[in-house]
Amino acid sequence: MERRCPDCGVTMEPITLKSNGGYELQAVSDENRGGILGSLGMKERLDLETVACPECGLVRLYAGAEE
Repeated sequence: MERRCPDCGVTMEPITLKSNGGYELQAVSDENRGGILGSLGMKERLDLETVACPECGLVRLYAGAEE
């Protein structure tokens, strides 16, 4: 999905955001996952789409369902 910068109006570019440990970040919701893992208390994890504006440097994170 094409994201546009709310400040500049230009197309934002995908980037990879990593923690110090080199792992990609995930969002963890308060909702339990479905199935047996949810019954064990495992929370839903969402991959993050990270984009940056090439003009002003604004960075945004969008949470989406795992594929």
